[in-house]
Amino acid sequence: MSEDKLRQQIVFEAARLMFQRQELEYGRARVRAAKLVCRQRLRPSELPTNREIREELERLSSSYTMPPTPDAPDTAVGAEWESDERFARYRRLLLPLSRIQPDRRRHPEADVLYHSLQVFNLACEELAYDEEFLAAALLHDVGQAIDPMNSVAAGLEALGESISERTAWLIENLSLAHTFLEGTIGVRARRRLQNSESGDELMLLAKCDAAGRVPGAIVPELDEALAYLRDLSDTNE
Repeated sequence: MSEDKLRQQIVFEAARLMFQRQELEYGRARVRAAKLVCRQRLRPSELPTNREIREELERLSSSYTMPPTPDAPDTAVGAEWESDERFARYRRLLLPLSRIQPDRRRHPEADVLYHSLQVFNLACEELAYDEEFLAAALLHDVGQAIDPMNSVAAGLEALGESISERTAWLIENLSLAHTFLEGTIGVRARRRLQNSESGDELMLLAKCDAAGRVPGAIVPELDEALAYLRDLSDTNE
C-alpha cells in the first residue's frame, strides 16, 4: 500500500470514529485509526493532522458540529491532556517555547517549539520505540521559557518526577555531548560519556538536536507528538 493511500485510510477511519462518537479527541482517534489500518507503528509525521481529519468530518456530514479551527484557540484539543497530569505538564511547558526566537545565526529554523518538534521527529526516525529517548528529544529545551540563563536546570526542575532518570540524564548531558561531537570535550568527560550506559543514545540525541534547525521542515503538531508519546507509554505499561 502506498504512503498516500495509507494516510487517506487513516484519515477516513479517524474521522469515522469521531463522527460516530467512538472517540472525541483528535489524538486518540488518530492513534486508534492507525492501529486499525496499519499493524506497524508509524512516526508522528506519517500520521494525518487535525486539519485532515476535520476536513474528512466535514465531508461525512455538513451538519456535524466542528471543533475550533487551527487559527482559533483550540480548547478542545488542549482539554484532552488535562485528564493526564504528566502530559498536561509537558504541554504547558512546551507551549511557551513558540514565543521564543533564538539567535537566527545558530537557529535559522524560527522558534524553539518548532526546533523541539524537529528534534523529536528526527529522533522518531532513529529510535521510534524508545520512549525515554523521545521524551528527551521533545522536552530538552523547556527550560528556555523559564530561565534562559540556566535553562537545563530550570527545565529539569519543572519536569520533576514526570520524566525518568534516564530522560533527565539525556537532557542534562546534551550540551556535553555537543562538545564531544565538536572535539572540544575534556579527556575525563569524554571517558565518562563513552562508558555511560546510554552514551550512544546521548550522541544520537545531540546529532538530532544539531540537525533540527531547518527552516520550513515538516514536523508533527505538538498534540500529535504528545499523542505518539502517550500511546508509546500506554504500550510499554
